[in-house]
Amino acid sequence: MTTYKEIRGSQIEAVATDPSNPVEGQVWYNTTSNVLKGEAATTAGSWASGGNMNTARREMGAAGTQTSTLAFGGYTGSPPPSALTESYNGTSWTEVSDLNTGRMVGAGTGSSSTNALMSGGNSGGGGIGNVETWGGSSWTETTDLNTVRDSAAGGGTNTATLVFGGYNTTVIANTESWNGSNWTEVNDLNTARNYLGGTGVNNTLALAFGGAPYPSVSGLTEYYNGTNWTEVNDLNTPRRDVVGTGSSVTSALALAGYTTNPVGSTEVWNGTNWASDTSLSLARRWPGSGGTAASAVVFGGYATTVPAATNATEEFTGAGPVTRTFTDS
Repeated sequence: MTTYKEIRGSQIEAVATDPSNPVEGQVWYNTTSNVLKGEAATTAGSWASGGNMNTARREMGAAGTQTSTLAFGGYTGSPPPSALTESYNGTSWTEVSDLNTGRMVGAGTGSSSTNALMSGGNSGGGGIGNVETWGGSSWTETTDLNTVRDSAAGGGTNTATLVFGGYNTTVIANTESWNGSNWTEVNDLNTARNYLGGTGVNNTLALAFGGAPYPSVSGLTEYYNGTNWTEVNDLNTPRRDVVGTGSSVTSALALAGYTTNPVGSTEVWNGTNWASDTSLSLARRWPGSGGTAASAVVFGGYATTVPAATNATEEFTGAGPVTRTFTDS
C-alpha cells in the first residue's frame, strides 16, 4: 500500500492551527481540535449576472479587474466604430471620456479602470497603428506601433505592454514591446494568427492562445519569457474571437470565442495545461474581459440570441481549494 509520505514526500504534520495557505492534497493533524484535515478542490467555478453595459457592443478593448474595469471602443452594429469608454465598479457601468480615435478590434491592456492602453485596431477604413493611453480621466495619443495592425492581442499595463499577432494585409506574427514611451520589435510568435486571446503581467511575460487565419480556428498556445515564444499545450476547444484574462502566465482564463458558432467555453490555465470549467451563461464571441482566474468579468460581444451586440455582463468566481475534516465514519 502506498503511504502518504511516498505520495507527498513528508509525514503528516501536526500543527496547533491550520496552515494559512494549504495546497491541494496536503493533509495535517490539528492538535487543538484533535482532528485530521486535508485540502481538496471544488469541482468548478461559477458565473453570475453583473450590471449591463450602457451601450451594447463587441470587438472592444478592455482592461482591469472584476471590480475596476474599463471597456473602450468596439462596434455597436452600425458604422463607424465606437470611441465610447465605460468604467465598471463591480456593480454598474459609467460612461467616461471617449477615445480620440474610434476603433474596433484593437489590443486593450491595463491593470485597472485607471490604467489602460489601446493599441492599433480598425477605425473603419482598415488597420491603424494609433496608440492611446488612459490615466484615469482621459485618453492621450502616444507613440504609434511600428507595425499597423488590427485583431491583435496583448497583455500588461499602460507602461509595460506586449502586443502580438494580428492582421496587416495578411495574418502576422509580429510582437512589439512597450516601455511607456516607445515600441520595440521583439521575437515573433511561432505561428502567425489574428483574433487570438492573450494575457500577461507586463512586457516580459505573456500567453497567446487560439485565433487563426479566417475561417480556421486554432487551439495553439504560446508562452513568452521575455525573449522567445515557446509552444505549450493547446486549448481543449480550438477557437477564434477568444479573450483572456489572468494575474500571471501560470494562472489565466480563456473565455468565449467562435468555432462554427459563438461559444461560452471557459478554460483555466495552470501553467502547464488547460482545464475546462463552467461555461458562460451567454455564448458569445468578441467580448471584453478583465480580472484573474479566480475573479473575472466578461461583457459585451456578439451572441446568437441578439441581432448585433449584447450589453450583458457576467462575473466569474473560480474554483478554489476547500479544507475537509476527516472522520472515522
